[in-house]
Amino acid sequence: MSSYFKDKVVIVTGGTDGIGKALVEELLKRGAKVATCGRNNDKLYTLQSEYPSYPLHTMVADVSNENDCRRFIETTIKFFGDIDILINNAGISMRAVLKEASIEVIRKVMEINFFGTVYCTKYALNSIISRKGTIVGVSSIAGYRGLPGRNGYSASKFALQGWLEAIKTELAQDGVHVMWVCPGFTTSNIRHAALNKDGESQGESPMDEGAMMPADECANYILRAIQKKKRTLVLTFTGKRTVFMNKFFPGLADKMVRKFFFKDGKLIK
Repeated sequence: MSSYFKDKVVIVTGGTDGIGKALVEELLKRGAKVATCGRNNDKLYTLQSEYPSYPLHTMVADVSNENDCRRFIETTIKFFGDIDILINNAGISMRAVLKEASIEVIRKVMEINFFGTVYCTKYALNSIISRKGTIVGVSSIAGYRGLPGRNGYSASKFALQGWLEAIKTELAQDGVHVMWVCPGFTTSNIRHAALNKDGESQGESPMDEGAMMPADECANYILRAIQKKKRTLVLTFTGKRTVFMNKFFPGLADKMVRKFFFKDGKLIK
């Protein structure tokens, strides 16, 4: 078992489901001091009760709310001291084509996925700089290739990666490492919680969960990449193929993506 994370203070936003929860659990097992947030108090209580003797700080917070982010970061610093690693994992997806989607859906996705990362990173920044720590953004293949039916989600992930790349360059002289990881198709609650065209939870996923990478396996890959201070991490064969095809054969990628997501002109995934 790696000791790299032992006694390090690690924040994982959105740690009650999917990849976020898997990250929290694995970090605790590796001896890290973990702080996480989520919007569901019951899920946070359950998580806390599952690890009663571990150094775990939880708080109800909506990352799209700047004050929630500020309070979460401040309470974490008060609870544990400075922050070594910030994993901006909290996110939400959508499933609606532009012709049907409301502007509010796109705005909400952007506020959670992009501004949530900005808020948490900004308030944690001085602490991370003092520890020469690491800032991580959990992005998506949609941050490399715009996906139909996820236009607002794609926009938020493109924005996230561009912003992280910019601050990576800014913070290099401070000894802070900045990276982004793209899990590809992973078993996660994000699709079940995806917003429909009216901004309501979709409630079910049209994707085949059985063909996806398990969340705990994904979490281990992410932690390994953090330890090795990688620039980026793209997971799953489908994810790597999509990024490669879009970079070198964008026209063909357009056709392949269209075929994957549509049938008889209707969005199926």
